[in-house]
Amino acid sequence: MPDLRGQFYTDMLGICIVLMICLSAVHSQFPRACTTEAAFRTKTCCPLWKDNSPCGSLSGRGRCRDWTPLRRNKIPQVNDDRLDWPRFYYENSCECHGNYSGFDCGDCKHGYFGDKCDRKKMIIRREIRELSFLEKKRLFSYLALAKTTKSKDFVVLITGDRHHRETYRFIDASLYDVFAWMHYYAMKPILINNTFDLIKNFAHQGPAFPGWHRLAILFLERQIQMMTGDDDFAIPYYDWRGEKNCSICTDDLLGNNNAQGILTPYSHFSFWKAICSGFNYPDAYCPTADTEYKMERLHRKPGTTPYALNMPTFLDVENTLKLKEFDTPPFNETSLLSFRNALEGFLAPDGVTLKRSMHNLIHIYLGGTMSQIPISSNDPIFILHHSYVDKIFEQWIAKYNASPSAYPENNEFGQSPTDCITPFFPCYQNKDFIRKSTEFGYRYSVYNDKE
Repeated sequence: MPDLRGQFYTDMLGICIVLMICLSAVHSQFPRACTTEAAFRTKTCCPLWKDNSPCGSLSGRGRCRDWTPLRRNKIPQVNDDRLDWPRFYYENSCECHGNYSGFDCGDCKHGYFGDKCDRKKMIIRREIRELSFLEKKRLFSYLALAKTTKSKDFVVLITGDRHHRETYRFIDASLYDVFAWMHYYAMKPILINNTFDLIKNFAHQGPAFPGWHRLAILFLERQIQMMTGDDDFAIPYYDWRGEKNCSICTDDLLGNNNAQGILTPYSHFSFWKAICSGFNYPDAYCPTADTEYKMERLHRKPGTTPYALNMPTFLDVENTLKLKEFDTPPFNETSLLSFRNALEGFLAPDGVTLKRSMHNLIHIYLGGTMSQIPISSNDPIFILHHSYVDKIFEQWIAKYNASPSAYPENNEFGQSPTDCITPFFPCYQNKDFIRKSTEFGYRYSVYNDKE
């Protein structure tokens, strides 16, 4: 990659990652208020709310609860800092009442707004090509702001050696980079008995896949709403069914690229860089996050991968929706007759042929940053892609009137029905996202008359 240290964007983004918080033997992340020495010593993440009480208890928002009785049994010798999230680090954390939510109960549940979280609101996620000129301008302005605005609530974890927690430290990151880092962090191989399982992670290749990504999009959407004060903001989707090429890969939308795959200077995202890029070894977490000039610029090469020359068809989506079982044993990338595995794209829509399809095929087709799955969330086309994947998930839920009971019991680490989704606060259980999107305050538009 070329050295871009002199670029304007380097100067602009640099201010977002100057401040570092160095902690000795610290092995968790996210809520800034819970990355203190006292929080880790007491294993407590119950920040004071505005009423100066933990979790807003004096105002009835929540309480500080001991979760250790719910600790998962029979966890093997643990080296991985994400197993049994978040109890591995915080035995005490906030339990929020009513419609309150957030790591300190200072926010509202998805779909609720207002100081008392008593205002229910439904937003509509629309296909990006349905947006007006001004709506597109707002979208790109908000994304630029998210990329350049330091998160006031969250920090990210970096380390040079996952075997030695004295190397762990936290740094500031922009709001969008926090989101991108979450995907990277959840995707790192699981470390058990000092051995990395290069296949297993917490966000893919198992029944947690649809819910993990649904929650991630909800997180970014809500953070942008709070950052801008715009409760009407909704992340759009990209309906890629039957596309012969990436029709939104233009400079007025998600960006065109040159022959080398670098986004053109006229793209909204031409100077975006990918946090955690350039270093994807299993034994480290994002060690280049505090060295901005070492990060790669976003790049794409749509339609140039020989085995991914086309995107999924209308029929592919229809056939995927015919699979009634949410997931099937062995609950991994070899599961047959599994809606989850076909949607994720390790299984063809016929339900019996193991091949790349659907979600995975889009990542491969787009190439570049999107094809480097751990860091793919750095490319904003990721959120449009996953918003559409979520729409298909929503159609499946509606078709079969599915509920949390459809989530199967399994022994995959981090993917059981009651496991907390890594690394979100408060604890969201995997099974709870097999619910209609209207319960989370959003729905999807109908786009294209073949739908």
